[in-house]
Amino acid sequence: MEKAKGKVICYGADIDTDVIIPARYLNTSDPLELAKHCMEDSKEDINAGKKPFAQRVEKGNIMVADKNFGCGSSREHAPVAIKASGISCVIAKTFARIFYRNSINIGLPILECPDAVEDIKDGDIVEVDFDNGVIINESTGHKFQAAPFPPFMQKIIANGGLVNTIKKGEFK
Repeated sequence: MEKAKGKVICYGADIDTDVIIPARYLNTSDPLELAKHCMEDSKEDINAGKKPFAQRVEKGNIMVADKNFGCGSSREHAPVAIKASGISCVIAKTFARIFYRNSINIGLPILECPDAVEDIKDGDIVEVDFDNGVIINESTGHKFQAAPFPPFMQKIIANGGLVNTIKKGEFK
């Protein structure tokens, strides 16, 4: 798998799928349309007076969040919206189980690493080596170890998701 390197956008704990992609947009499955509304209802952004996520995210950015990221409903739209917005990786202390599975199924790499989350701040530059699970905060020089993806998951992510992997005949 490739490495990811990008500027960080941080969020707190318990970001649910209704915040990631509000229910009013679930009538579309178009990834680019979903990306336009990703994190649109984030109280963190609204209360901080930040421009909406979709207006400040750039291709390759890395999202970092506290615990229980992706909790709530099991909508696959949430990781699709994040991936389509240009986010190259999500790092969190913990993920909701179904969000984790949906993310891998659509080819969005996500890593659990509480120590990295404690160190990384909004705007830091972070590099992630998916093969080894190494996260480097280039802004602080600190290095962290997350669990690397097993080979079968690396294949799914590299192929852009489970469906693409099956279409390629790589899992029979």
